[in-house]
Amino acid sequence: MNLEQVKQLEEKAKVIRRRVVQCIGVGVAGHLGGSCSSADLVTALYFSKLRHDPANPKMPNRDRFLLSKGHAAILQYACLAESGYFPVEDLPTTKELGSYLQGHPDARKTPGIEASTGSLGQGLSIGLGMALGQRLDGYNSKTYVLMGDGEIAEGQIWEAAMAAAVMKADNLVAILDKNGLQAMGTVAERFDYGQVEEKWAAFGWHVIEIDGHDMAQILAAYEEADAVKGKPTVIIAKTVKGKGVSFAENVVSFHNGILSREQYEQALRELS
Repeated sequence: MNLEQVKQLEEKAKVIRRRVVQCIGVGVAGHLGGSCSSADLVTALYFSKLRHDPANPKMPNRDRFLLSKGHAAILQYACLAESGYFPVEDLPTTKELGSYLQGHPDARKTPGIEASTGSLGQGLSIGLGMALGQRLDGYNSKTYVLMGDGEIAEGQIWEAAMAAAVMKADNLVAILDKNGLQAMGTVAERFDYGQVEEKWAAFGWHVIEIDGHDMAQILAAYEEADAVKGKPTVIIAKTVKGKGVSFAENVVSFHNGILSREQYEQALRELS
């Protein structure tokens, strides 16, 4: 990691957020908030960390990325398009009838999608299965799973967390987008999970806490996860819902909000 790499990734994250806005468009509901809060984390994966090949999406020894909070699909679409899996010009077709870019990821239709996700709480279980498969096949590969902090109220998350520790799945990395908001209010008001860092540690995971918008911290966390042996790693990233778009930051209604023409143009200006 060097300062030039950090700067390049910070600029790339702006591009990704801009693509997210273009995916949403005007007058159609889209998950701006959680896509922008996770943008730095996922940008660092696709453009620095993951072993992947747009020309060969099913490369056997690839790293895997699963978007457990599948409602933020437009973030993954933006990264896939910028990586070369499909044309960026197709991003505005998101959610259109017949488009291969729908509101949740569809592994049957969209290049680069590892699993059809969006039923919250399931991604970590799927990711654990993939990580164990990588280990059985003898690949030196990792599986990364991005979860929302509202999502971890789902019990299946904790079943998978317990199983991953028992199975010593040290090639599994969970990333928690801890932005403090969910669809209908704050996480604390809706389902207060308390000291989440202590919970993951108690389940036998290696815990890393970072500022999810500090690119240097993000890269360092991914490197630290590489060095952990005998247990899975969770990166708990403190983020801001809607980060980068001033009128959407920490605003619950932009969890899945509609942009007016003026807001759409303002967001693109702010991210230019």
